[in-house]
Amino acid sequence: MTDTSVVHPERLTVDQLQIAPGRRHREVIIRYTLLVTALVSVLVSTLIVWSLLREAWTFITEVVWADTWGQQGWFPRRGLYDIPTIVVPSLIVTGIAMVVAGPLGLGAAVYLSEYANPRVRSWLKPALEILAGIPSVVLGFFALTWIAPNIVGRIGKDTFLIVGAVVLLGYAAVAAGIARVKVKQYREGAADPSARVGAVASIATLIVVFGLAAAWILNVWLDFAPNGAGSLAAAGIGVGVLTIPLVASISEDAMAAVPDALREASAGLGARKMATATTVVLPAAISGIVAAFIVAVSRALGETMVVFMAGGAADAARFTDSPFEGGLTMTAAMASLASGTDSVVGEGLTFQSLYFVGLMLFLLTLSLNIIAARFVSKVREAY
Repeated sequence: MTDTSVVHPERLTVDQLQIAPGRRHREVIIRYTLLVTALVSVLVSTLIVWSLLREAWTFITEVVWADTWGQQGWFPRRGLYDIPTIVVPSLIVTGIAMVVAGPLGLGAAVYLSEYANPRVRSWLKPALEILAGIPSVVLGFFALTWIAPNIVGRIGKDTFLIVGAVVLLGYAAVAAGIARVKVKQYREGAADPSARVGAVASIATLIVVFGLAAAWILNVWLDFAPNGAGSLAAAGIGVGVLTIPLVASISEDAMAAVPDALREASAGLGARKMATATTVVLPAAISGIVAAFIVAVSRALGETMVVFMAGGAADAARFTDSPFEGGLTMTAAMASLASGTDSVVGEGLTFQSLYFVGLMLFLLTLSLNIIAARFVSKVREAY
C-alpha cells in the first residue's frame, strides 16, 4: 500500500543546475584576470633574462678571453676583467656564511621542532624570523664596525688553524660516510661498470676536495695578516647571520612535516629524543633540509649590501684567496661600479661587464635550484 502523505520535491532540471549568467560572467573575468597576471610575471622574467643576455653577449663576443684569467685583478675601467678575482671571493664569503648559518640554523630548527614546548615556540620562532627582517644595510654596518675589529681582527693564526682543522675533520667525517656508502654500492654492483665508475669517481672527488681545502687553509695560515678593516671574513660572518633565519625556518618546517607516528615508534623502541631527532626526523626531512641549504647558498651568493660595505674593496680589487683580506665579490663588483656614476657608460666593455657578471650570478643560482629540485624529487618521502 503506497503512502500518499509523503510529498516528493519537484525534480530539478538541467537549466536550474546551470550557473546564473551574472555569476558566470564574474568567473570568466576572474579567470582571465589571473591569466593576465601570470603572463605579466612570465613576461617580466623573460625581459630580465633577455636584457642580461643581450648585453652579456656583447661582452662575451668582444672581450679577449685570454685576458680574463691570471691578470692583475678586476679593474674594468682599465679593461682588466680577471674573472677569478670576483668569483673566488664570492665562494669564500658563501662558504663562511654557510659555516655560520648551517650549524646555528639547523640547531635552532631541531630545538624548535623537537624540544621547545608550544608556548616557547610561539614566541621564539617569530623572534628568530624577525632577524630576517633586519635590513641588510644594517647588518653590513654591523659587520664593518663590530664584527671586523672585534672578531676577525682578534683571530690569531693558531685560532684560524684550529677552526680550519675542525671544519676539515667535520668534512672528513661526512666524506667517510659517503665513501662507505659508495664502497658498499661498488661491492653490491661489482658487475655493473657504471656503479664501479660512480663509486671510484665519488671517492676520488672527495679526496681531491679535501686536499685542496687543506692546502688552501695552510696557505692562508702561512700568509695570515688579520686587520680591523673590512674583509671577506667579516662579510661572510655578516651574511651568515643574515642567512640563519632562512635555514632555521625552512628546516623547521620540513621537520615539523614529519609524522608524529615516526617519533612515537622511535620512542617506543627506547630511543632518546636526541637519537630520534638525528636518526629518524632528520633523515625523514632531508629533502627539505637540503632545499633550505640550497636556498641559503643562493641567498648568500646574491647578497649585496653586506659584502659591499664590509668586503673591504671598492669597484676594483686585486686577486686574493685569503678571507682576512679585502676582496670583491660578484654582487659588490656590480653595485660598486654602477653606483652613483654615469661614466660607466662608454668605458669600453665596462658597462657590458656588469651584465656579464649578472649573467654568471643568474646561471649559478639557476644551477643550484635545478640541482636542489632534482635532489629533492629523488629523496623526498611522502607520508
